[in-house]
Amino acid sequence: MLGLTVRWSLVDAAEGVEEELATYVAETSHARFTGMSGLRFKTWRCVPGEWFEGCYVFATDEAREEFQRSFTAGADESPGSRIIGSSPVLIEACDIVAVAEGWDGFVAAPRA
Repeated sequence: MLGLTVRWSLVDAAEGVEEELATYVAETSHARFTGMSGLRFKTWRCVPGEWFEGCYVFATDEAREEFQRSFTAGADESPGSRIIGSSPVLIEACDIVAVAEGWDGFVAAPRA
């Protein structure tokens, strides 16, 4: 599977930025990516005070390459960069080796 990781540092971000990011994901970003053509799924991850990350899994090389090219071109002005106050520290294509769904199942929700 075809992955892409976009990570921002939160080390120098304002206090409370994690809540602002979670609200943005719940109110805007989740809907933008739900049902997106070429995207299998996206997760948003955060370690408070350390980093915030979007992890994408795409259906085709073309979908990943197009998204990565487009995102990279506007990364400095992306909503995440504006909220955090800095550009991503990492935009990296990767291979997803496997995905396992546990007994309790997968939950797609705008806020965990």
